[in-house]
Amino acid sequence: MNKNISRRNFVKSTAAITAGMTLIPQGFLTSCMKEGKRPNLLFIFPDQYRKQAMGFMNQDPVKTPNIDALSQQGVVFTNAVSNHPLCSPYRGMLLTGKYPLSNGVLNNCHSGRTQFGNFLKPDDVCFSDVLSQNNYNAGYVGKWHLDGPAPPKDGGANVWDSYCKPGRYRHGFDFWYSYGADDNHLTPHYWINGAKEDEAKYFEQWSPEHEAEVVQKYLENAGDKFRDDEKPFALFWGINPPHHPFNLVPENYKKNFEGKTEKDVLNRPNVQFTDNTEMGSHGFGDMFVEKRISQATDYFAMCEGVDEQIGKVLQTLKDQGLDKNTIVIFTSDHGEMLGSQGMMHKNVWFSEAFDIPFIIRWPEKIKAGQTDDLLLSVPDVMPTLLGLMGLNKQIPTEVEGKDYSGIFRNEKVDRPEAALYFFAKPEDDTEKRRGVKTHTHTYVIAYDNNGEKMHFLYDDKNDPYQTKNIYGENSELEQDLTEKLREILIRTNDPFISCL
Repeated sequence: MNKNISRRNFVKSTAAITAGMTLIPQGFLTSCMKEGKRPNLLFIFPDQYRKQAMGFMNQDPVKTPNIDALSQQGVVFTNAVSNHPLCSPYRGMLLTGKYPLSNGVLNNCHSGRTQFGNFLKPDDVCFSDVLSQNNYNAGYVGKWHLDGPAPPKDGGANVWDSYCKPGRYRHGFDFWYSYGADDNHLTPHYWINGAKEDEAKYFEQWSPEHEAEVVQKYLENAGDKFRDDEKPFALFWGINPPHHPFNLVPENYKKNFEGKTEKDVLNRPNVQFTDNTEMGSHGFGDMFVEKRISQATDYFAMCEGVDEQIGKVLQTLKDQGLDKNTIVIFTSDHGEMLGSQGMMHKNVWFSEAFDIPFIIRWPEKIKAGQTDDLLLSVPDVMPTLLGLMGLNKQIPTEVEGKDYSGIFRNEKVDRPEAALYFFAKPEDDTEKRRGVKTHTHTYVIAYDNNGEKMHFLYDDKNDPYQTKNIYGENSELEQDLTEKLREILIRTNDPFISCL
């Protein structure tokens, strides 16, 4: 946390939500019923929310009625992935439409990596820049985690949280209610619009609940204006929970799992209740099972709490008459292992971390109740949504993702046969991995923390929990998957191609 932040800005409710805002000039229409010709966009992405924790999936023991309803009202992409399942790399890919090697966000942003350029560059043309340049109000609420904090002068621990400077560092977002990276979910802080670095405001309120109230006010747009009613809006809501620490969740959500233990709620057959020391010895995955697995019920409590807050926002969208011409996205930056394979959290190629939810709803244009098995990669999201919003000609030429918006118009689309898995550290090239996911298999070439080369291959169709590494059993399949990986590496100018 930034030591310059004053605790005097600690408040208990949303009374200070409008403090420090740059108000929309008077004279614009005030009715929220008025919609622009282009669709609005509401992009919701909770951190570390795994695909299996959506109630309609009938996998994890959670009740998520609002997400379930959203899935019935739109299209569920069943094979969306987080190509580099970490917070900052996902955000970098989402906003730039480029893979980590091209946008420079190779790993999570903190002060120890700033010297290597591991942050979102102010000169990159981002999703929000394009929207802003095309007459959109663009807003960002919640966790940002894309800046490079300065190293602490005292040589202490790495700094994760950071102040994002107004102007080009915010990439066209004209409404800003955000912070860098901080996991105090019950006492969150935010820099609001033009606030200076020492003017962050603190709140005694669970962050998803507080942010939902901010988003609701943004949608209502009454009184002090958050946006221009004559323009369409694009609002990105980066919810931090269910990111750990899982226990920082209100008691009313914990009560739903009262009397249950981790062994009662973790029903996946690949769950281990001790650390996977074999994988851990190579530096693969987070070995916190024995320390944190007991908080599994709190993780699911967080998921249910996030669902409730999303429901409030979607109801406000409807109450304001904005729902029919607003594209709503529900997705996540990556999943959560939660003991599967004897690991916690993210950062690996296994389904619980690599696969992500992706639901899109647009009542005016998209037929409800559909699923699509497109292998949707994160860099594809920006061009696909711009194409869907009628801005396909505005997609920056340097974007590496593909525009798949033709799917929604019943056009023939060149569907990918594989999606990239990527891992790298900007400060150390020893540990690196690349791989591909197809509709039937996951294949990864991994260099461990000692530079040893290893291979992992899973038959996702016949072994959906990825319990057996079958590398070495089918050379023809391995060659085919290697060629699919090679094609992606060539297309993205990835030097890993020499490691195949």
